[in-house]
Amino acid sequence: MLRQKYKLEGFNNLTKTLNVNFFKLYYVKKDDEKIFKDFVYKQYGADRLTHVLRILTQRINANILNISKQNYQPQGASVNIIISEELSLEIKIDDSCNKGNIGCVQYALGHLDKSHITAHTYPEIISFKNICIVRTDIEISTCGNIPSITTLDYLINKFKGDIIIADYKVRGFTRDINGKKCYIDHNIKSIQDFIAKEYQKYYTMEDLNLPNQNIYYTKMMLKDYNIDSFLFKKERTFTKKEQELLISNMRMEIKEIIKNV
Repeated sequence: MLRQKYKLEGFNNLTKTLNVNFFKLYYVKKDDEKIFKDFVYKQYGADRLTHVLRILTQRINANILNISKQNYQPQGASVNIIISEELSLEIKIDDSCNKGNIGCVQYALGHLDKSHITAHTYPEIISFKNICIVRTDIEISTCGNIPSITTLDYLINKFKGDIIIADYKVRGFTRDINGKKCYIDHNIKSIQDFIAKEYQKYYTMEDLNLPNQNIYYTKMMLKDYNIDSFLFKKERTFTKKEQELLISNMRMEIKEIIKNV
């Protein structure tokens, strides 16, 4: 899907940045908020984010130079990984970099040579209409031949958002062997082209693209609403009327986020 189109002179210094926001909605009763906070800490905390991003780094054949992670109070977490397309004995890695070996420290910073991956979570712990929303923001910014957009399916599988908003942009220029400027080195018409059919069938998708500026933007909204997918406490039971009200409220929240109202 990503094919090198040009023979380049020297290093490919195009910057390719994929930013994805996942919104996950949960049904949370007032008396469950403490349990939900513990759930968020495990599911959206710095340790799990670091694990997901480590695997992502392996999938794009990059090397970790440094990792930084932090859980925040009362909620939220951040992870930043600096990566390298390749490691060489001739490259001197800065002494401040931990090469992914973060030990028992409470925070870590990941460094990719030429590139970085960041993750931030923004959870609501106090429910509104018995709904809490967790936003997970992932940014993958790569240079050279590391393809950031090819990580999209992996991220969708890991975070399974009820709403997914993604943007992808290519910045800078490189030169071919004849000295001609090259502003993008692969074919792309839509972010949707990089999403597997098995995920596409669950979402309604809308594009807003500026191809002349190498900017691509896609909004994805869940098509069908299953009450079980909104429950972090699976043993709860509902009457038919309660189910209808819950689904109606979830549908309204999703539409408001999609439309920014």
